[in-house]
Amino acid sequence: MLPGSGMGGHAGSRRATTVITDALALRAEELAAQGAPFVTATVVRAQRPTSVQAGNVALVTTDGAIQGFVGGVCAEHSVRLYSLKVLESGEALLLKILPDGPKDIEEGAGYETGREEGSITVQNPCLSGGAIEVFLEPVLPQPRVLLVGHTPIAEAVARLAPELGLKIERVEGDHLEPAAGDLGLVVAAHGRDELPTIRRGLEAGLPYVGLVASPKRGNGLVEELRADGVSEELLEQIDFPAGIEIGAVTPAEIGLSLLARIVQIRRGGSYTPAYDTAAAAPATAIDPVCGMTVIPGPETPKVEHDGETVYFCRVGCKDEYEKSLQGSQASPSAASTTPAPVPTTAIDPICGMTVVVDADTPRVEHDGQTVYFCCAGCRTKFEKEHLHAVAAH
Repeated sequence: MLPGSGMGGHAGSRRATTVITDALALRAEELAAQGAPFVTATVVRAQRPTSVQAGNVALVTTDGAIQGFVGGVCAEHSVRLYSLKVLESGEALLLKILPDGPKDIEEGAGYETGREEGSITVQNPCLSGGAIEVFLEPVLPQPRVLLVGHTPIAEAVARLAPELGLKIERVEGDHLEPAAGDLGLVVAAHGRDELPTIRRGLEAGLPYVGLVASPKRGNGLVEELRADGVSEELLEQIDFPAGIEIGAVTPAEIGLSLLARIVQIRRGGSYTPAYDTAAAAPATAIDPVCGMTVIPGPETPKVEHDGETVYFCRVGCKDEYEKSLQGSQASPSAASTTPAPVPTTAIDPICGMTVVVDADTPRVEHDGQTVYFCCAGCRTKFEKEHLHAVAAH
């Protein structure tokens, strides 16, 4: 579905009027025309303070690139990562991005703090405040089904298929050119050019090849293909009489049974779409300062350290990391014999953030161990929960 005046309606009471530019709408049309998958990200709720407004729209493509505005750089990381997950699953998702959340957290685009059917909540420690809810809707190309013939059954298939999300391509048998990602071939030509057409479909590896024919005529055609050198493995893939047995009699009923078989193959796990989001998905990296998952790009802040590239969600985390490197270097006299160590990281037990330890990192000695925190507030909370409780006993 392309973004339009109805976008945001999926979010119920949080519906917002979309704010989509002409350029963005044109880009969405271009991607759809190219058969390129993408995600429409629509802000359905924005709680201050935040720079985004309800109704703002962005497009996210399979390489993680984002066009449009759905929040600052930190919110974008979450939107980009979960958009790629949506493209993989093919199911829409309501993404809730909060500046804080429960302590029981996992590393992620921010940290996942809750899952419900159709929605996920993440804690993004880099947000300056406020909360954002973004509806992520995948726009996926329709699988193509090649249709040969102009019989009543062929017309029924062509009429019903769009309702099932299938793209029908009418072709003549001698012009059949299967492409990667095509879902199937339906031959309903009543004897015209059936042999070369079916053979071309089988040899192209189409997931479904259906022949509208009686068992007698279908068996005769199979024998001709066998005599022509077609392998038994390929011959077994011909579906004839085409469709699922439902007692169909009329052209519309036969078309329905045939399309039901195609849907079964499409949803059964053996069909691979023309696009491959897993192969196209960019690599990710973990920001060692805040723990966020980052999709590296040309503008992603980074530092070269010990022969490796370290990526960050924002310049602030990069600056903090570089500061920790400077603080961890040994004195000039010791540097000649001891190499500068990689900065130590620790997990703040209050908020779950990954902390790069340096001289200024808040800490507490507890049970013979040093506990580190991202800020003085987390340290104070820890002291109240643990040290004060011990003192009370």
